[in-house]
Amino acid sequence: MPELGRDSGCDLQAVDAQKTVTVLLCGVGGQGTILGADLLAHCAMAAGWQVKLSEIHGMAQRGGAVTTVVRFGETVAAMVTDHGYADHIIAFETTEALRNLPYLKVGGGFFVSEETIKPLSVLAGNASMPEEAASTLLAANARLVPAVQLAEQLGNSKCSNVVLLGVLAKELGFTAAVWEEQIALRLPPGLVRVNISAFRAGFNYF
Repeated sequence: MPELGRDSGCDLQAVDAQKTVTVLLCGVGGQGTILGADLLAHCAMAAGWQVKLSEIHGMAQRGGAVTTVVRFGETVAAMVTDHGYADHIIAFETTEALRNLPYLKVGGGFFVSEETIKPLSVLAGNASMPEEAASTLLAANARLVPAVQLAEQLGNSKCSNVVLLGVLAKELGFTAAVWEEQIALRLPPGLVRVNISAFRAGFNYF
């Protein structure tokens, strides 16, 4: 593995070389959960870490749950995580944030878009929305982000996933330059500029 440091895009004071970092990303179909996980995984690989990724796809249309786990470190033994073991959760929707909250470790980072989308079971009349979701999330030390609003201000609401990645980025130790390089490499050319702006909006939000 290459030596890690500023030139490789990773701050050694922020990432312990002997530790596996687990990030759980969750949302619903159409929110870019898989793209977010892909960008995170490639940032970790660009910094020299071993990476494993697992995906649980819901229904393809908007409303189906999508959960992805990205794990990176010097040696990553398994792809999945158990309750209480996620170092960070990044949730693109409040109901999915509540559903995946048990996976967060004590003291872990919890970043949630303020967007709420009614799941298919609610739309079909078979279930109801959770009450007082925001207060429950705040009690769990979630950091709520108006990601959709910030993305809309940039002209593309679909970039809200990258806004949240920007918020997460400060917690992981990868430099902004590494993230922006992966955005440029992995998105269509016409979407690179607005997504880099979205990343910066999230990075500078708190």
